[in-house]
Amino acid sequence: MWALTAARLSGLGDLAAKRPAVRRWRGGRLVLVVIYLPGMPRAAEADRCGDFFNEVAEEYDRYRPAYQDALIDQACEVGGLDPGATVLEIGCGTGQLTRSLLARGLRVTAIEPGERLIARARDQLGNAGEVEFVNRRLEEASLPHAHYSAAFSGSAIHWVDPDVCWRTIADALVDGGTLALVSYFGLQEPRSAEDQQAVRAAMARAAPELAADWPTYRDLHGTLGGVDERRGNVSEVWAWLGGYELARGYAADLFEDTQVAAVPTLLEHTADALNALLGTMSFSARLSPRQRDALRAENHALHQRLGRPIRSSTIACLVTARRVQRI
Repeated sequence: MWALTAARLSGLGDLAAKRPAVRRWRGGRLVLVVIYLPGMPRAAEADRCGDFFNEVAEEYDRYRPAYQDALIDQACEVGGLDPGATVLEIGCGTGQLTRSLLARGLRVTAIEPGERLIARARDQLGNAGEVEFVNRRLEEASLPHAHYSAAFSGSAIHWVDPDVCWRTIADALVDGGTLALVSYFGLQEPRSAEDQQAVRAAMARAAPELAADWPTYRDLHGTLGGVDERRGNVSEVWAWLGGYELARGYAADLFEDTQVAAVPTLLEHTADALNALLGTMSFSARLSPRQRDALRAENHALHQRLGRPIRSSTIACLVTARRVQRI
């Protein structure tokens, strides 16, 4: 049932240019799923990390990769979203996902608590389509009931209080409306395993207290089984994939028909490009200036030793679920 051919595994980079595989949990067909990144910081650190993202808004916009068009198309297909459909976006950041939604003719309400982040999104996308920017946390926003055809979130839902977020989203969706979560995750894959281990070792030398909490990436086969066990609750699926502490039992009563799509990719970075990307990630907020400098130096030394770009494997992942009918 879970068999994946060697040819498929060895061709992960080629798959990035193709339509993503999809796993449908009802009447399903087998496809690739995803791995996970470091877990969410403790609740006490969430606000500090939010401030950090706000401070690095320009760098975030410049170095974070855009989301795969194939995944956004897949979300629109699953949700039956035609141009003019009204959708909610949670944590729009600098507007990378917002741009993709507007390009498909969707009418977007984009929520973002970071003032600099949302200002950059507004400056870049104010004339790109029909969009309303709301500078609030989701927990504080006043949303219309049963109004949106879909709710999207790109690498942001884990920053929202899980005791309220799933219900808040479900309340804002029409019956049958689509929840669409998209993010990049790390992958344990032979072509990049040594490089990824070297980057982790560099982190251990620069900031051992953070490296100790850094998870080991799973391979495809191990993750498939874990996702399948949790398919009845979309919050548990996303928590499993990302290592996030946001699984809640009540979400199973609000969403159904969980589907997963993924586009795996082999990446290559120079030391400067890798350091710039790492500098926009939440763990960077916990590094001292000395540790940041040490990590940058370690990555430059690694790049020089390899004599080629530093490799890493990622999967751009989309998880969708449907809002159950209200009684």
